Amino acid sequence: MSLQNFQYDIIMREYNRRQTQVMHDLEKRRSCAFAKVPRLAEIDRDVASLSAQKARSLLCGQSSSVEDLKKEVARLAQERRSLLKENGFPEDYLEPHYLCPRCQDTGYTDSGKCSCFKKAEIELLYTQSNLAEILEKENFEHFSFDWYSDTIKNEATGLTARETAKHAYETAVDFVRTFDSGCQNLFLYGSTGVGKTFLSHCIARELLKTAHCVLYFSAFDLFDKLAQNTFARKSETDPGEDFIYDCDLLIIDDLGTELTNSFVSSQLFLCINERLARRKSTIISTNLKLEDFSATYSERTFSRLASNFQMLKLIGKDIRIQKIFLGGK
Repeated sequence: MSLQNFQYDIIMREYNRRQTQVMHDLEKRRSCAFAKVPRLAEIDRDVASLSAQKARSLLCGQSSSVEDLKKEVARLAQERRSLLKENGFPEDYLEPHYLCPRCQDTGYTDSGKCSCFKKAEIELLYTQSNLAEILEKENFEHFSFDWYSDTIKNEATGLTARETAKHAYETAVDFVRTFDSGCQNLFLYGSTGVGKTFLSHCIARELLKTAHCVLYFSAFDLFDKLAQNTFARKSETDPGEDFIYDCDLLIIDDLGTELTNSFVSSQLFLCINERLARRKSTIISTNLKLEDFSATYSERTFSRLASNFQMLKLIGKDIRIQKIFLGGK
């Protein structure tokens, strides 16, 4: 997964801030220690001078001289540690105190991205996905088939609501497992409260855990954002619609609940078409029946969906209402 440029810049600005703070704190400690123990400042100057001599000797190929310089630097370093300890300072008082010693707050080690950088990626993506809090509750671990009936059946397939939910669940798990192997798209439809949004959240959480860029929008918020990008002046730091078009997974929830007009219809087609062209995955959930979809958004939009999305219908009773009657259990 590649971060968007502006996301990478956000993380690197934080690393730059850390490094500046580390150097600022080090200078404060140096001033404090040198004022109390003047000999420490002399040692610091001597080590700097010896290091410069060592560099010149290396360039001149004087290996014996280099070894002598190393020994002298080691002796001075030991003297500095002793003086610090004798005067009540920690031995590493005059060393930079990095938040991440592995990469020294650069974000990178010799083997590539540091683990702290990867952690920062995941935290940023969670924050910008609009899903940070809800995914703690809505994930595969908390998905329950108990809410789906063994008697309600889908007339077209002959499967019960529970069998249908199990098929959708397995499809979602497979969607995550094979996500990096190619562009996949899901269209989740069915009546209100049958778990469409919950299932898309399950997928989102697993992909965010592996540092994929996932973006979630209700249909209303998505078209509002696209309208702002179209009609309002953008700031230099605003990624605009490119972030919507280029994130690893875009989730459009509750399509059909927004006020539909020609702008919304054209923007939906553009969004779907652009993401297909860029081979980026999309999940759409809606309460609309398939026969109503083309009438609402246009035949060409429905044609794109039918050709490029896996259709998953969930059936059953409203789970939210069931939970209310069962006291939230």
